[in-house]
Amino acid sequence: MLRTENISYWYQTENDPLYTDVTLSFEAGKMYAILGASGSGKTTFLSLISGLDTPKSGEIYYNDQAINNIGLRNYRRKDVSIIFQAYNLLPYLSALDNVLTAMEIANSQHDNLRQYALDNLARVGIPEALAQQKITQLSGGQQQRVAIVRALCCDHQLIVADEPTGNLDEQTSKEIVKLFQEIAHEKNRCIIIVTHEQEVAKACDFVYELKNKVFQLK
Repeated sequence: MLRTENISYWYQTENDPLYTDVTLSFEAGKMYAILGASGSGKTTFLSLISGLDTPKSGEIYYNDQAINNIGLRNYRRKDVSIIFQAYNLLPYLSALDNVLTAMEIANSQHDNLRQYALDNLARVGIPEALAQQKITQLSGGQQQRVAIVRALCCDHQLIVADEPTGNLDEQTSKEIVKLFQEIAHEKNRCIIIVTHEQEVAKACDFVYELKNKVFQLK
């Protein structure tokens, strides 16, 4: 489904790269972890595979087509859902409307979009009364859950998440990870999670560890 071929990236100079010649592959129906310490380049890698940034060299392919040829904007709109560490929710909308707006942009196909969104919000502990509230009235952990549901409801085949359990308590984290597993395995999605949490990584089908500028399959 998704693969990188010899991608390299650096901030200031080619002589001090974040990583070079990275070739990895990701399949539908699987859940992957990108594991590594803070500052190792995990989030930058997520930005590259989600089309928010471009590698200095090499190519990224989605279904055997270079994402540059797809068009990064089209790729983000039609093919990939991103769960940001900072949520990136619209502060002037309710939790429900944040989800519905994303579903409409993605042209999500469900008979009743509102009920589908409410059902999925309830599944992560956001009942309808809470879903109707403006997003700024929710706690950080609740906003994180809304951001996760927003991504899952868009029906994209590829879901990438940056520390999606970082602001959640242990029990909620386990429930969210289980939900990711169900989405990947039962709905044949590809889910890639950037994390520094070993417990989250253990729940994934495959783990790539980024250490000393090298990705290694654990």
